[in-house]
Amino acid sequence: MRTNIVIDDQLMADVMASGDYKTKREAVEEGLRLLKRKKAYAALLAARGTLFWDDSDEAWAKVREEAESQDAVANASKSRTRSPGA
Repeated sequence: MRTNIVIDDQLMADVMASGDYKTKREAVEEGLRLLKRKKAYAALLAARGTLFWDDSDEAWAKVREEAESQDAVANASKSRTRSPGA
């Protein structure tokens, strides 16, 4: 998406000097990615203490069984919806 924005010249110069950015576009895009990651991290931190993690062998076996059964259902569904001659 093409966008024109006004950016503080000194801020851009500082960012360009502090990073390995070849273009202003790279610097701006990296800043946007950083903001996106920051929001994702905030969501993870908000969930802290609310998640239960069972790392036992039994729990992993159950997860594998559930994944296999979901795969089997998905594969069966795909084979029924295919048109003849496909």
